[in-house]
Amino acid sequence: MRVLPRVVRRVWVAAVLCAVLCAGCVLAGCSRFDAALGQRQAVVSFRDGTTTAERLQIRAACASLPGVAAQRVPDLKKYPYALQQLTYSVTKASNAQVVNLDKCLQKFPAVISVSLHDSSDDS
Repeated sequence: MRVLPRVVRRVWVAAVLCAVLCAGCVLAGCSRFDAALGQRQAVVSFRDGTTTAERLQIRAACASLPGVAAQRVPDLKKYPYALQQLTYSVTKASNAQVVNLDKCLQKFPAVISVSLHDSSDDS
């Protein structure tokens, strides 16, 4: 009869470990989800006929502003239309820093619009 309590104890310990691991996985998933919720982006649209060189020049000119991070430039040979719009991450930017980005971008005649998006947008 002493074998049965050992088996029950091992099963109980395994169940507790499983519950702790599952809780850790759930919390890790929630933290990633919460991190994604706070993301803000400024999306820049250009006039027809704007060259890739102009888009890259605009990207470089405004990417050094505080609180602003430009998207990584993809391989333009594989993805020639990847820069149809520019995306800047403004998650850590204050409202004043976002206004400064908008002012920087409006200096360029090739820029049609700048729109702000966050992770709660449906589009």
